[in-house]
Amino acid sequence: MNFEMISAAAKRVDGHVRRTPLLSSPALDDIAGKRILVKAECLQHTGSFKYRGGWSAVSALDEATRNRGVIAFSSGNHAQGIAAAAHAFGIPAVIVMPSDAPTLKIEGTKRLGGEVVLYDRGARECRETIGTNIAKERGLTLIKPYDEPQVIAGQGTCGLEIAEQAAALGVSEADVLVCCGGGGFTSGVALALAEKAPKMRVHPAEPVGYDDVARSLKSGKAERNAVEAGGLCDAILTPMPGEITFPIMSRLCGPGLVASEDEALRAMGLAFQHLKVVAEPGGAIALACALFHADDVDSDTIIATISGGNVDPSIFARALETL
Repeated sequence: MNFEMISAAAKRVDGHVRRTPLLSSPALDDIAGKRILVKAECLQHTGSFKYRGGWSAVSALDEATRNRGVIAFSSGNHAQGIAAAAHAFGIPAVIVMPSDAPTLKIEGTKRLGGEVVLYDRGARECRETIGTNIAKERGLTLIKPYDEPQVIAGQGTCGLEIAEQAAALGVSEADVLVCCGGGGFTSGVALALAEKAPKMRVHPAEPVGYDDVARSLKSGKAERNAVEAGGLCDAILTPMPGEITFPIMSRLCGPGLVASEDEALRAMGLAFQHLKVVAEPGGAIALACALFHADDVDSDTIIATISGGNVDPSIFARALETL
């Protein structure tokens, strides 16, 4: 996994992914006590950054392999990214999803043409085993949600945009907070910024109780979460850092930041109030860290990703009640 793969992915996604805006609000600056810039990937196709990795991975396959179809496992955002990319190429896509994933994400995946296979992650059913078995049975190519080089390369294109957009604002030094599950987004952005904006330091952002990456970076070895289901931030609930992503994050990232679910809900409400964007809980965790834990980083400027906006209405209503 290297920067050259991100550059190649940028050429393949050009014209297919949205160049999402880098937003700001004086009200958010006042809350944090620092300058806050927000990379709104909730405005990406399918409502999250995952479309970047989905298109990158599907487009990188040779035609014969691609035409047999693809399979992915995901709580929803990678599912929709892969389903949308597969639909654009006119190929089959099977998506293995947890039964407790938000209804919005399950239905969204089906609408995009994905064949959904549900599993019970609370019972510790192994999505990797399910996905691998179906891939072998049907001759499909498995595209993992984060521990996959071409997916990481696609997510890294967001880092290229951050570097360019920040430079246009005169920003060359910043702490960059990235919503983090298995680390594909964080790794891709870190690789891109190490090359294009080396004075920017990436930090993974996670919810309390699911901070395996923060703990892993601190201990120097991959740590596992005690529980893998039930949290509000479903989009970033992964068991542990990836085998490919953890070494990248260990080399390039600063300490991880952690925010509570209540803080994520407050960040969702504030993003809607001041930026006019919709964020899901896992997609708002980096903004929550920026707003309520700004003292945990050194820079006077913080760039935070809103990684997704696929939220069920009932959860979004709870976020608005925090205002």
